[in-house]
Amino acid sequence: MSVNQVDKDWVLDIFRESLRTSRLPPGLDAISASFNDTPPVREIPIDPERLEYLRDLIAYILDGRTIVYTYNIILLVVLLLFTLLHINERIREKSRWCILEQGSTRNTADDSEAANEAANEAANEAVNEAANEAANEAANEAANEAESSSSSTLEGSLSSQITLKAVDTDVERQPLLGSRRRQPPSVGWGNRVVKRLHSLLMYQPRPIPLINRTLPSNETSLFVLAFLGLNAFYQFYQVPLDSKYFFAFADRAGIIFIVNLPLLYLLAAKNQPLRLLTGHSYEALNIYHRRVGELMCFEAVVHFFGMLLWRLVLEPPWLRSGSFYAFITHPLCLWGIGAWVSYELLYFTSLGSFRQRWYELFLASHVVLQVAALAFVYMHFFTTRPYVLASLAIFLLDRLVWRLWMKSTRFTADLTVLEDDQTFLLSMDWDIPRSKPRGCLSSLGQSIRYGWRPADHVFISVPVLGRSHSLQAHPFTIASAAPATDPTDSPSHAWLSLLIRVQSGFTSDLLNHARLNSRVAVRLDGPYGSQDPLNMLRSCENAVLVAGGSGIAVVFPMAWDLITSHCGKRQVHLIWVIHSRAQRSWVPEERITELQKLGVHVTIPEPTIQAGRPDIPGYVADLTAASEGKIGFVVSGPDGLNRTARNACADAVRLGADIQLRVEKFG
Repeated sequence: MSVNQVDKDWVLDIFRESLRTSRLPPGLDAISASFNDTPPVREIPIDPERLEYLRDLIAYILDGRTIVYTYNIILLVVLLLFTLLHINERIREKSRWCILEQGSTRNTADDSEAANEAANEAANEAVNEAANEAANEAANEAANEAESSSSSTLEGSLSSQITLKAVDTDVERQPLLGSRRRQPPSVGWGNRVVKRLHSLLMYQPRPIPLINRTLPSNETSLFVLAFLGLNAFYQFYQVPLDSKYFFAFADRAGIIFIVNLPLLYLLAAKNQPLRLLTGHSYEALNIYHRRVGELMCFEAVVHFFGMLLWRLVLEPPWLRSGSFYAFITHPLCLWGIGAWVSYELLYFTSLGSFRQRWYELFLASHVVLQVAALAFVYMHFFTTRPYVLASLAIFLLDRLVWRLWMKSTRFTADLTVLEDDQTFLLSMDWDIPRSKPRGCLSSLGQSIRYGWRPADHVFISVPVLGRSHSLQAHPFTIASAAPATDPTDSPSHAWLSLLIRVQSGFTSDLLNHARLNSRVAVRLDGPYGSQDPLNMLRSCENAVLVAGGSGIAVVFPMAWDLITSHCGKRQVHLIWVIHSRAQRSWVPEERITELQKLGVHVTIPEPTIQAGRPDIPGYVADLTAASEGKIGFVVSGPDGLNRTARNACADAVRLGADIQLRVEKFG
């Protein structure tokens, strides 16, 4: 039975109107009066079999729209679950922190009395043996020994704590704990299962061969797989795997793309409520932002090529209207092609290889392509518009309201080129205002002028380097200690330093400027970061901070804060792995000495270029064997060091150690 052009137009009109109104015409046996601007009721000109097929195809498409409405509900439930877990963890950490602090306060008087008693006893013994001068020296020495519990290991004196491996030895291929393994404590069967599960989730696999791509921890990988599995479920749920209904499958891919759009922009925003709800700042969530973006680009490919396959091969001839040229040049398709090209370019310019070579181009293209992509998606189909508007609101609030208005500040900074001539300090100081910003948005909107917290970072722009650099913002961790909070609310002074290692592009241009000029005008956007790692360390009896190279900018402020503001009954250990002796100049020697005097156990092995990589697994094993109570680890360094330290902690957990780990990845 043939279908003339009038009948084809009628079928297309019904099809389009059903998609526009998101509901199925009742029975499809007549033109319902519920459709506006339609002709009077008349008989349908196609046969019942085709009528049934058309009804089913429209129903599958509309079912997809109904089903995915629950997607955001599921995401909100998951967010609520993580929020409750975070609140519970914060309550437990605060409780342990208070116990440590109170215990330290109660023991302060006893420790002072014991120190005085030891000093007097030493003095009396010295008087009996020699002159009064010798007695005074002995008393002072005994008092200092009783009051101080700090120790440090610098440079070569590492035989008791750090064993250096040869340069050609791969630390990652060695047994994690080797001969230093301690006997596992006697625990019940249930605890052993929990420990092994915790160890398995903490473990980080080796990089993927050939492409050498770094993999995250098993815990992160499982969460990513669960997210991808949720999207796969929605992609295939109640969609028949039949070629004649392939249009519904391709349309579902477009719907999956759209419902993930606000999530993509939320995870990319520097100022976001997720940090307050989960304790994780945007940089820790960046891996999920990338996976969401990759999923969306894949769904866009399925949607785009699926529609082409439907139009060229699978569409029934009696539904087809017009030429392929008319199809591909229709405004609906042109807007869709523009959106598809924009998001695929966003993906390729976000690849690590592209970012490392052309970081400035990545920054500029990311902004331009995002705006263009949102405009194209908005025009592509009307059902996308609520999601596009929500994404645009997130983007504009983050970029314009918070970053350029509320959190942007201008300073004149000092530039100091360090000993290796490839690293420099950008530093500035100012008086912190007496009045603090108030309101529910103060935690997101406070600028750097009001201070920062340990391990926070800022974005800097340097207009004097050129027009392109004035529009770019580059992130750097604040290497100096956070300003002390004064309970009397009197104004304090802030000293801020950024440790900048030279790469190509912006940092290279800024280094050349520093060689000729000692000062430069900069714009700072920040601070950003999460206090989750520091809060975890505060709740542990033993705090261990491991830095590799410029990772010292992350862990040094944490160590300083722990030992000066929240010491309590806590042992603080800091190990800094450096590549060359020139890197020692990155942190002034007097700062290291101050940490030692305050009680931090500082270990700086011989530079790896001379002695090879230090035995971090052995260090972890020795420390866990000698420590009592909970141990908090924070690691910040290159991928190899992060993985080695993470897996050493995982093995120690499997053997019974009580370890909490945070990895502050950079680069």
